[in-house]
Amino acid sequence: MRDQLNVYAGGLDRATHRRKDAAWLVAQLEHAGTRFVPVWQAQNLVIGADGLAPRAVLLERAQFVPEGDVVLLGLAGDHAYFAIDLSHRDEPLARLPAPAESEFIDLRRVGPLLPRDESALLAYARGMVYWHQRHRHCAVCGAPTLMADAGHMRRCTDVACNATHFPRTDPAVIMLVTDGSRCLLGRQPTWPAGMHSTLAGFVEPGESLEEAVVREVREETGIAVTDIVYHSSQPWPFPSSLMLGFTARAVTPELRLAGSELEHAAWYERAWIRTHTDDDEFRLPRRDSVARRLIEDWLKNP
Repeated sequence: MRDQLNVYAGGLDRATHRRKDAAWLVAQLEHAGTRFVPVWQAQNLVIGADGLAPRAVLLERAQFVPEGDVVLLGLAGDHAYFAIDLSHRDEPLARLPAPAESEFIDLRRVGPLLPRDESALLAYARGMVYWHQRHRHCAVCGAPTLMADAGHMRRCTDVACNATHFPRTDPAVIMLVTDGSRCLLGRQPTWPAGMHSTLAGFVEPGESLEEAVVREVREETGIAVTDIVYHSSQPWPFPSSLMLGFTARAVTPELRLAGSELEHAAWYERAWIRTHTDDDEFRLPRRDSVARRLIEDWLKNP
């Protein structure tokens, strides 16, 4: 179903109306039921990472006293959730009330295996912490910035400047191009052995999403496309993108690779992909990606 959320999407009530409520925020930070989502050097805290059922490790306020700035993520039931950055710690697990088997790992290792709400929560926390780490100074005048609005804004400390900065998301189109029973997949040289995926690229200023689809496909493969249809979207905080998924139909099938972004691209028959087992010559993209969902939805067609 196209209305089904992709991995890393969904989760909390973001409680936007509470971000300026200082008294409420103080109360939540002291409430025993509050949960903290720790992030350490762009990694999330998980238990069971090497198994089939990993879980997020959340810190309870009753057992953990937060240090430094925290970011309100939102509400779920009776609990408020805050992201907290522990990147300054040399030993991030020291003094944390976490199970002994817990570890900080790259979320992409376990994203599709986590419960959907947990993968979304950890991705949200990772994205917010990453943004704060890289916006400690004003982009207008260079002065230090301070956190405001429960972590959803930073304000310049120079009163003459007083610029405000908000978390950014970089829109990127990602598209499955088809030609009847074939789809177009490519690979970049830095990817894991054999991995092929759909084409993708960032949206440029002054460009519509549809224009970005046409441009990226043409630039990377020389193929013209039409019948561009929106499929679904996915937050991708690795580090700060929003992936906007589309399908498109090729007008001409001839491939002409340009530039160095793709080392290989080819047309693949639906029947061949269905029967092929991933190996170091060809494998589909990560199961947590909207690219994988675009392909799998297409494979379900007759």
